[in-house]
Amino acid sequence: MTEPLRKASVSSWPFVANSVAGSCAAASAIAPDYSSVDVEHEDIRGFMPSMTMPLGVHDKQEIEGVRLGDAIAFRLNVTDQEVWIDNVKKISANGVRLPTPSPAATASAQVSDRLREGDPMPHFNLTNQNAEPVSLESFRGRPFVLTFVFTRCPLPNFCPRMSNNFEELQAAIKAGSGRLVTTRLLSVTLDPDYDTPKVLSDYAGFHHADPNIWTFATGDEKQIDALTRALSVYRQTEAGTISHGLATALINKEGEIDKIWRGNAWAPDEVVKEIQAQH
Repeated sequence: MTEPLRKASVSSWPFVANSVAGSCAAASAIAPDYSSVDVEHEDIRGFMPSMTMPLGVHDKQEIEGVRLGDAIAFRLNVTDQEVWIDNVKKISANGVRLPTPSPAATASAQVSDRLREGDPMPHFNLTNQNAEPVSLESFRGRPFVLTFVFTRCPLPNFCPRMSNNFEELQAAIKAGSGRLVTTRLLSVTLDPDYDTPKVLSDYAGFHHADPNIWTFATGDEKQIDALTRALSVYRQTEAGTISHGLATALINKEGEIDKIWRGNAWAPDEVVKEIQAQH
């Protein structure tokens, strides 16, 4: 049975920092180096509903004996920088209480649709945090960096890390010169039903976003799905939250994709170097 989250302090927008909770889950994938395991976990009261997601471990021995389909119990640890599990134990499958899958759940990400570096960025029509239209043409003649987030994301090394990285990029742009100073940032929500322009405006304020540099955008489901498919970002609504992947792209002033970073391991200085290397 899942334990409620024990809150120690709140230090960032969407998640509780320095907290722990117990949970049970079914293992659906295991990293070859045993650095993480994909799980479908139960509701974690006070933190997040049941969803499928990758969870890292600090000690690889924690999951070396876990096999696909195993039911496990674990402790979830959350700080303002990362999330990981420990105290992993195999349990009976009857001990995992998962919701019945919703037939309305939709996923986006098809390898055949994946954009590659050098491809033109597809057109899009979205709405920014000021309820104004924003499109590919809004950035024409300037390089821009695009990533995906949603404001209710509870995991510090997912959406909050992307937004913190963009906050660092914004500071670099303001202090930069040449091509860098002309660069703009675009964060597209994965949760358009909840992330209205007002919600995005509040979230932008929390991250000290300068609207002249950093745009947050929402849109209808078709527009969001088109962008996530194009950049091969997995996105699925599960039990009121979003299970998703991550991708960040640098688009040059001609509207072509210069670089795509997949996952959350990229650092702001990598992006700055790529921008400065543009011709």
